[in-house]
Amino acid sequence: MRAYAIAHLRDVDLGEAIIDYLSRIDATLAPFGGRFLVHGGDVAGVEGDWGGDVIIIEFPDRESARGWYDSPAYQAILPLRTEHSDGVAAIVSGVPTGYRAVDGLAALLATST
Repeated sequence: MRAYAIAHLRDVDLGEAIIDYLSRIDATLAPFGGRFLVHGGDVAGVEGDWGGDVIIIEFPDRESARGWYDSPAYQAILPLRTEHSDGVAAIVSGVPTGYRAVDGLAALLATST
């Protein structure tokens, strides 16, 4: 099942460090099958404060996403982002093809009893 690395970055200092990070991140994704689905762009917030940039990177599975994040190549450039921006990041599993919201409801109800 696909997995996604998601970040919401605010207050990015677009200086040399971020430029270096951006010039190097693609090479860290390739060995893990990662690809950008969303990278900044025009955010039209409809609820709450969405100031900043949204990034979504797709991976073949959760293990690949975590492998990328923990890899020496990514860990080497991570401080270039974290020390020059404010934001949050997470890895989240996708859902299977044909998934419906009621499927999630059924799973929640099954675990609450």
